[in-house]
Amino acid sequence: MKRIVTIIIALITLSSLSGCGIYSFTGANVDPSIKTFQVNFFQNTAEVVEPGIERRFTIRLQDLIQNQTNLSLTNTNGDLVYEGEITQYRITPMTATANQRASQNRLTITVNVRFTNKKKEDDNFEKPFSFYYDYSGNDLPTPALLNTALDEIYERITQDIFNASLAKW
Repeated sequence: MKRIVTIIIALITLSSLSGCGIYSFTGANVDPSIKTFQVNFFQNTAEVVEPGIERRFTIRLQDLIQNQTNLSLTNTNGDLVYEGEITQYRITPMTATANQRASQNRLTITVNVRFTNKKKEDDNFEKPFSFYYDYSGNDLPTPALLNTALDEIYERITQDIFNASLAKW
């Protein structure tokens, strides 16, 4: 009896899942006719230039799309094209101490993205994506702090770009 109940529950579960169609755990809704994507180099046009952040961002976006879809990365003629520039790299004091010193700083990065879907032009967009990282005002932006900040900022910005272009969030 127990075995029959287990089989019935398994059949109900399988039949309910089969009606859901294709589902992606990343939320990506990629047209089957789209096979390739291309991420052009994102130039750093911000007033403050931190060397290497543009290359790191470009690679981070490529890796995210490769890891969350089955699309192939190409250098030219991609079905989906991501391009743009880093337009802002800014450190601003957020809170002050009684001695008029910053007790907390914020690193903000803004990336302007132009997305082109060659198979469905209605999906094309150009818009900025921005995120920040707060750190103690006593800390200098050392390489270790900068790595941590860039990891957190780029994780959020690239995921927001992915959601806007492929998950339609």
